[in-house]
Amino acid sequence: MQTRAILIERLGPPGVLVEREVALRPPGPGEVHVRVLAAGVNFADLMMRMGLYGTVPPRPFSPGFEVAGEIVRTGADAGAWQPGERIIALMRHGGYARDVVLPVDQLFPWPGQLEPAQAAALPVVFLTAWICLFRAGAARAGETVLVLGAAGGVGTAAVQLARRGGLRVFGTAGTPSKRDFVEARLGAEACFDSAGDWECQLRATIGPRNLDLALDPVGGGATRACRRLLAPLGRVVFYGLSQAAPGVRRNWLRAAWAYLRTPRIHPLDLVAPNQGVHGVHLLHLGSREHVLREAYAAMLPDFACGALFPVLDRCFPLSAAGAAAAHVHLHQRRNLGKVVLTLDAPPAGGALGDGPSHTAARPLRVGPGLRPAPPPIP
Repeated sequence: MQTRAILIERLGPPGVLVEREVALRPPGPGEVHVRVLAAGVNFADLMMRMGLYGTVPPRPFSPGFEVAGEIVRTGADAGAWQPGERIIALMRHGGYARDVVLPVDQLFPWPGQLEPAQAAALPVVFLTAWICLFRAGAARAGETVLVLGAAGGVGTAAVQLARRGGLRVFGTAGTPSKRDFVEARLGAEACFDSAGDWECQLRATIGPRNLDLALDPVGGGATRACRRLLAPLGRVVFYGLSQAAPGVRRNWLRAAWAYLRTPRIHPLDLVAPNQGVHGVHLLHLGSREHVLREAYAAMLPDFACGALFPVLDRCFPLSAAGAAAAHVHLHQRRNLGKVVLTLDAPPAGGALGDGPSHTAARPLRVGPGLRPAPPPIP
């Protein structure tokens, strides 16, 4: 059987993405064949395409960590999963495709009546945010948390989860409209300009060394600033290095500069200030992957009733041109929330890899994503 997939055959700008017919094997024991309805786009996909991501299969391969779809066939020992059932799924790669074959332990229930794009926007960002906050970060009600990149996919999820957990939430974002959204719609106490002196502004707001937890996907000088703000027993949770990819093309000098500016931390450096630093990679949990199911089960009722919701920025077509346009959109940091590839999005226009190419994509900031955030859980 054949299916269509969007592949990385060579490294480069977004225009290197191509669409090809590829073989699709039948599902084996404990596996299902899923027809993809929507696929989430993450910044790590961009890093893969540029050759800046550490764990990728041999080329050609399809990027994509998450999909929402419908089960077509099941192999033996597929448990309770049945053909026709809608699911969402996590994977290490391969999501930019019309069909995927997945182990059943990578499947999660489709929450409530969400549209495919909304469902595909859930797993990576909410599970990452939950692990960063409540497992790695050990956040407790009443603590103060800083979310860098609070208007991005993980950021918008983290702000919601932190508020639901009774934390005092601050963020950073790059434009006034994004900062307004994080404050007015998601309920952060304040959101500072990520290109400004947010360290001084936060210190003036909460006092010196009064930050309990910082979620850092940026690296470089931002990591140093987070550590300076930490209270005794404060924690930094590091889950990305977005400063390594400021443009659509790989720049080894900029990547190396971001890497070198990110602090090298000796254990003794953490003793006197009473600090903790934790790293998170959602898809490398190994024997602890059961934590993902626990996290999803904890959030599922809130997904179903709309108390937690994906903030959707745009849908692009599930095609090579659509994926390339989505990558450009993310490179330019124009997204507010999540970007998704869907079968029903209109064709994307523009010059791929050279400038804005999102103009024909469908804006999706609709539904529960525009409701004010609920009050914190006591």
